[in-house]
Amino acid sequence: MFCPTSQTALRSAQVLVLPSTGYCAWGCFRAFCFEPALTCRATELRGASCVETRLRNPVRPLIMIPERAAPTSTHTRRRSLGRERMQRTARLLAVIAGLCACAPATEALAQKYPTRPIKIMVGFSAGGPVDVVARIIGDRLGNKLGQPFVVENRAGANGMIAAEGVARADADGYTMLACNSSTITLNKTLFKDIRYDPEKDFAPLTTVVSAPLVLVVNPENPRTADIKTVADLVAAARARPGELAYGSGGNGNLAHLAMELLGQKAGIKMIHVPYRGGAASEVGILAQEVLAVFDPLSAVPLVKAGKLRALAVSSAERLPSLPDVPTVAEAGYPGFDLSFWVGFFMPKATPAPILEALHREIVAAARDPAVAEKLGSQGVVSVLSPAEYAAKIAKETKELAEVVAAANIKAE
Repeated sequence: MFCPTSQTALRSAQVLVLPSTGYCAWGCFRAFCFEPALTCRATELRGASCVETRLRNPVRPLIMIPERAAPTSTHTRRRSLGRERMQRTARLLAVIAGLCACAPATEALAQKYPTRPIKIMVGFSAGGPVDVVARIIGDRLGNKLGQPFVVENRAGANGMIAAEGVARADADGYTMLACNSSTITLNKTLFKDIRYDPEKDFAPLTTVVSAPLVLVVNPENPRTADIKTVADLVAAARARPGELAYGSGGNGNLAHLAMELLGQKAGIKMIHVPYRGGAASEVGILAQEVLAVFDPLSAVPLVKAGKLRALAVSSAERLPSLPDVPTVAEAGYPGFDLSFWVGFFMPKATPAPILEALHREIVAAARDPAVAEKLGSQGVVSVLSPAEYAAKIAKETKELAEVVAAANIKAE
């Protein structure tokens, strides 16, 4: 219905319907001015002074003029529905055609890849474990794929500078990240100003080497001369809580977290002495400044020479170069599995065929006997599928975050 007084259409609740005529609530103000549901927009827009005027000078009710509706027929409705179905079908066919067109293009891209040099960004200095692994694998990939893989070192911030560069790079297959476990699993927990998300920004390819840590003591130190097993170390720490000191390569270093994880599982508390790097912590235990250290694989020659005594290794499996040394899990702490690994990543949106090709070639390179021999100096050759790699990262990230929170570890 249309109200000529308010110049607006009225709802049925605003109209008094009589046998022959409808009346506007404003025009019949005297009859139902106190009924909120029966006031048209004219009542809302006119102020209190207008209401008083109407009360003093009531007007004759206005006849409501029915609003003409556009005629609709069954034929018209059917024609409209048919047009909508045709439009939906056309849109669906367009999507299918687009997907079909993309498939050959993607396959062609993978077949031609690479057509120019690929950059491998490394967040650590030349000569370090990550750099060495990146160059060994890069040389093999370059020979196999016909384009050079160029290592670019962007050292600093525990690998975060290089990682951020790859996260912001074009996802065209020509920028790769080589990094260690800390860059992916630990930085997100330790640093507040991290500007990349390991899960959202990177597509994992595979690990290449995994290097467990070796828990060692100095047999020439009188305070640790009788400590020959993990159980002996735990017993000594329980006998003197908060007195025994252990070393690591720095606050938040993986060796630091490994000892804290052992302490949480064993219920012991030791004093942490951070050094400036793993080599310095190794010197510290040889100089009898600290009683125990989770040492990198550089400790193996010292263990074989009798300078250090190995109590356990941090990985889930024993170290081939120290077959008689048990794992921490075997020593009584199931589930303990923490290793320093080096792996490769691409920007998240890199086309799947390129990711598959790179994963296949990196795995083949790592399994080649000549390449594996070179990689042996950096750890145990270890390759994973992208799904296994992602699961490993998620597990370690969660576990390390719990260790950091429980020990209240802060980045330096």
